[in-house]
Amino acid sequence: MPGKNFPSVTPSPATAEVTDAAVGTLARRIVQQMLRDPGQPDAAGAAPALTLLHVLVQVQRSAERLQRSAAEQAAQAGAGYPQIGEACGLTRQGARRRWPELFRHSPEAPTEQPMTTAPTRAFDVLLVEDDIADAMLIEEALSERGARNLVQATDGVAALEHLRDPDSVRPDLIVLDLNMPRMNGRELLRVLKTDEDLQTIPVVVLTTSSAPDDVTDAYSSHANAYVTKPVNLQEFEQAVQSIDTFYLETATRPPHS
Repeated sequence: MPGKNFPSVTPSPATAEVTDAAVGTLARRIVQQMLRDPGQPDAAGAAPALTLLHVLVQVQRSAERLQRSAAEQAAQAGAGYPQIGEACGLTRQGARRRWPELFRHSPEAPTEQPMTTAPTRAFDVLLVEDDIADAMLIEEALSERGARNLVQATDGVAALEHLRDPDSVRPDLIVLDLNMPRMNGRELLRVLKTDEDLQTIPVVVLTTSSAPDDVTDAYSSHANAYVTKPVNLQEFEQAVQSIDTFYLETATRPPHS
């Protein structure tokens, strides 16, 4: 499976120095050959520098093509976007944006997708989160679990408006941050768990705070679980998918109305 015990590949100053020297030597050799060509402009003035610039652009394009090939080979060997991104100095999301269909065209495509049974319907998740970056990470992590309809509210007031709208679909799960404007997560949790119509919806607090008072307060307000957001991107994704696995695929949920 992607991500299985691959060695960490972290760029270092030494690696960059060796690579620059090798590419520079190659590029200068190509320039010398081009400038000896009778069909090329005179080597005086800016010609050598401009020719070197032209060659380096071509080297860059070649490197991009070779990167794609190497990424495909890594995917076929079982690496996932986290490992491919790390090798390129990118985040997992950055690697996915650069090669969005890497696994779709790979013979190893099935290993990139979770081996789960497709649900009879899409699960509905309400994410109450005001941090755009975290919301994107959560959405992407959930999307890899299967059919997920995600609705985001940026504070408690917006979340309650959505939940109490008769045209809104009742969520199977609420993922709740604590620190938000207007009505924060603590206040919203107390409202949800004292509302007869909403209190049976599972609520998982997913927040940066690991303060004991916040944890105690959340469980005192009947949160179903409290998860501290990991700093590491891959661990963050795994935490979100663990929440998804338990509450949407393992636990028996209240009837969907």
